[in-house]
Amino acid sequence: GPPRGEGTWDDFLKRHATSLWQCDFFSRRIVTPSGLRQAFVLAFIHVQSRRVILSPATLKPTGAWVDEQAQAFVEQARSQGLKVAKICRDRDSVYSKTFDAAVKSKRVEVAQVAFRAPNMNAYAERFVQTIQDECLDHFIVCGTKHFDYLCGQFLEHYHTERPHQGLENEVPVRPRKKKLRRAVDPKLAIPKLAAIKCRKRLGGLLRSYERAA
Repeated sequence: GPPRGEGTWDDFLKRHATSLWQCDFFSRRIVTPSGLRQAFVLAFIHVQSRRVILSPATLKPTGAWVDEQAQAFVEQARSQGLKVAKICRDRDSVYSKTFDAAVKSKRVEVAQVAFRAPNMNAYAERFVQTIQDECLDHFIVCGTKHFDYLCGQFLEHYHTERPHQGLENEVPVRPRKKKLRRAVDPKLAIPKLAAIKCRKRLGGLLRSYERAA
């Protein structure tokens, strides 16, 4: 297994998890009026809660666009009550010096991962694989608006319906629990199949089950 203990990357993640974020790009070939084009999305993930913030899709991930999304991410995260003190990124050339400066202007430290060390950005890498395998690989994407819609639907499923092993099979955004007015008989607490509701997204590709109202 990987090294454990003080001074290791594992120790770093545990100490900074409440305010640590990781980011990474993912892309798809999409259909446009001018033919097939590569569209890009920048993903930010909060290590402790697994909450994810996605940028809108773009065909041209220029340095100026990346800087703009970095600043928008910090503002959006803090508006949701999530701490942002440190963000890890890989060594992709699209992250210019202005990206680091844009993030630092928001009082956020940038940590660049080592060469050939994808495990140092593992949470972001895993999310990218998840959204590709469970959603995007099943569609022909027609334009950036369609790309944004697919990402938005998956993100809603990812946050509120999809259980996460790293969170003890809970969801990142927990729904408010209704207070019971009286004690419930344990025998009645087990719902019948007819009382289970299936929620479908994207034509039934994404499904979740819950007790019917």
